Amino acid sequence: QVQLVESGGGLVQPGGSLTLPCTASGSGVESIGVGWYRQRPGNEREFVAAISVLGSLTYHDAVKGQFTIYRNSAATVIYLQMNNLQSEDTAVYYCRAMQGPDVWGQGTQVTVSS
Repeated sequence: QVQLVESGGGLVQPGGSLTLPCTASGSGVESIGVGWYRQRPGNEREFVAAISVLGSLTYHDAVKGQFTIYRNSAATVIYLQMNNLQSEDTAVYYCRAMQGPDVWGQGTQVTVSS
């Protein structure tokens, strides 16, 4: 089974940038797409972006042009690059396997504040 581990969260000032890696390991990692989700304070978890097995990219309208999802050549690290961060981007960010068992990482906190 695939395991997912997020990292890279932290405190960033408004207008700043942050890149979150999601490290994927386990059997079948090369056969799944991976998505990034976030849960903002007081809100339900929401889709942010995904990259398919074939490399197709999908974004929530709210982050188009601001966030970029990409991965390394082995498809073992899936990155979420976030630019021009604002307070409304404060959330716990999760990665999720988009095929097979519904596997999630443990999440990483991103706080945007001056």
